[in-house]
Order: sequence, then C-alpha cells, then structure tokens
Amino acid sequence: MDKKLKQFGIKSIVVLLLIHLAYFIYGYFQFAGIKNINIYTEFYRFKFYDDVSISHFFVSGLFLLLFLIFLLRNHTRQAYSTLNLVKIGGVILLISFLSFSFFISYSFGLNAKLKTELPETDFNTDKALLNVLNPFLYNYTSYSSEKLFNPENILYPKPYPVIKGTEFINYDSNGSEYAIEEHRYFSIDTLKLLTSTYEKVNNKADSVFNILGFDKEELAKRIISKKVIKDSTEVVFKGREVNPDYDGDICIFLQNKKLYAPIHGIPVEKQQYQNAVERYKLLYKYKPDSLLYSFQKLDTLLKKYNIETQIHPKLLTKDAFYYRDNNRAPLNGIRNTYDRAALKDKFNTLEKLFYEPNYLHPSIMMIFFTVILVVWLILFLFYVSWNYKNKKQIDKI
Repeated sequence: MDKKLKQFGIKSIVVLLLIHLAYFIYGYFQFAGIKNINIYTEFYRFKFYDDVSISHFFVSGLFLLLFLIFLLRNHTRQAYSTLNLVKIGGVILLISFLSFSFFISYSFGLNAKLKTELPETDFNTDKALLNVLNPFLYNYTSYSSEKLFNPENILYPKPYPVIKGTEFINYDSNGSEYAIEEHRYFSIDTLKLLTSTYEKVNNKADSVFNILGFDKEELAKRIISKKVIKDSTEVVFKGREVNPDYDGDICIFLQNKKLYAPIHGIPVEKQQYQNAVERYKLLYKYKPDSLLYSFQKLDTLLKKYNIETQIHPKLLTKDAFYYRDNNRAPLNGIRNTYDRAALKDKFNTLEKLFYEPNYLHPSIMMIFFTVILVVWLILFLFYVSWNYKNKKQIDKI
C-alpha cells in the first residue's frame, strides 16, 4: 500500500469520525428528558422515516460515492500483492462500517445527556428511597399476600429474622380424631464451638445445652444447618419462640423485604437489611416528622419522573402510623394512590438504559451487517477490477 493511498484512507476515516461527532452532539441535544422516558424508549433504532434516518441515508450515500470516485480516480495504478489487497480490503471494510453507524453515535449522545440529567448517584439515591418506602407503596389488596407480607420477611430488630416451624397437633373430640396445623416462629441463632468440644457434647448431655434452655434431644430437632469451619463447628438452630403477631414493635410494613429497584454493586441481602433498619427507625424510633419528610421526598420523586400521583404526604403519614398502632385492622384505606405501572415501567426502562443499552437494536442487527458486507464487497470489487484494468493499460504502454 503506497503512501498516498494510506493518507487517503486516514483522511477518509477522519472525515467519518467528524461526522460521528456531529451525530453524537445532535443526539446529546435531542434527548427529550427523563420525564418523557417510557417503555417504548430505547437508544436510537433506525426508523427509515425520521430526520436521523433520512439524513443518515443521504450522508452515507454521498460520502461513499465521493470515496469511491476519488479511490478509483487516484489510487488504482499500483501492482499490489495479495497481502496488501487484504489490508486495503480491511480499510474499506472499516470505512463501510463507519459510514453506516452514525446512528450509533447518535445513541451515545442520548446516553451522555441522560447521565448528565440523571447521574447514576442520583438514580441510586432515588432507588434507595423507593426501597425503604416500598412496603407503603402497594395497592391495599396486595397486603393480603402471604408471599409479600409475612413474619419471615422481618429482618430487624432482634430476635428477627425468624423461621417458621409447622406442627400437627392431634385432637380427640367426641370419639373423632382430627389434626390441626399450627405455625410457630423461632429466632435463628448460631452456636460456634471447637469441633472436638462439639463432638463431646453431641454424644452426651452437657451444661452447654442447659445454658441454651433445652436438652440435647430438643437441640437436635431444632438444628437448621451444621458446618465445619477449620477446627470449629458452626451450628445454626431454631432459638427461642417469637410471636410476631403479638409483638408491639412489629407491624405489617416491616413484614416485607422486597426491593423496589436494587442498587447495582451492593449485595441484595445487605440492601434489604439496611432498608429494614431504616424502615423500623422511621416507624418506631424517629419522630413522625421523619416519615413525613420521607413521603415528601417520595412525592417530589414521582413528580420528577412525571408520574401521575394523588399522594398527600401528611395523610399518608397519618395512615402509616394508624396501621402501625392497629396492626389487626384491615388495611384498605391507605392513601397511597399513584400510577404504579408507569413508575415501574419508567424504572425498568432506566435500568436498561443505564446497564443494558441497545446501541444496535436486535431488530435491525442482521440488516445492518448485511448492508455493510454488501457495500464493502461492491467497493472492494470495484477497486480490484479498476486497479487491474489500469495496470494492464500501463503495462501495454
């Protein structure tokens, strides 16, 4: 490959990069804002009818036409080896790709503006607030769900979390026998001791079990798991019985550990525990103004994302404390009305835009690469045939 052809290739790539920069800037300023993001929002896909697609078609076509004209006119009189032809083919392939990928730079511009308007730290702050307040945000019918709201989801304070034990108690009434299923909850405790000591106490009664409050046989029934760690044995077992339904410091809002939107980079279990601690403090430790302030931030968040809402922080705070103090009251009047589907769709979309962006949408991927390969083949065949023709004419002279 001679020097002039190299310079021509470099100049062509530089021109293409400048066009890419122009599309990036255009995408940056075309971003419509987080208020307008919805489930149909995605980074730009070629639509064949809007200004980006139309301009893309003409800019790509004009550039490739001029590139081919100058290539055939000024750089087709050399005798190239097979290796050089492969290098030239590679450069033409790169130029073909750059010529048809301006819309990808447009998407990068959209992404850059998104993260300027909503930095990841702010997005995580919003998710943290929603995670803490998540148990207050359900429709009233959801509070009857044993999957979402049950004592096993309580993570704080001690002795929680708990594990459920099920027993069948047999009764005999008027000569007929029947069994009743009874649920009991136990704290999850850990006993860690030297393996040698554990083996001794496992074979005969020992004062350790008396300290725990039950004998060896009872402990055997309560063992959840047993694990050997180096020279020690760790036994996880059901500890003392707990009655969440009659616990004055436990209400239904603490019986949900589900995260509204997990924060990336932090273990889910750690987030769940931290949210449980904060939620408990808002309900039982802090002054009511703290929960009110949290609901005010929630109201601001919903408006920030353009979510239709009828939440009134003062009324919602009043409801939260009413149902905290009346745990057995049917929870059918909590005033937390807002467009739940829209908020969920908004956050699901933002999650994709932040962490799974489709700069090249799957629906056009096959067409995109097919067009590049076809154009590359046409340009390369034109170059090879033109170069061969000109070289023969020079040889005759």
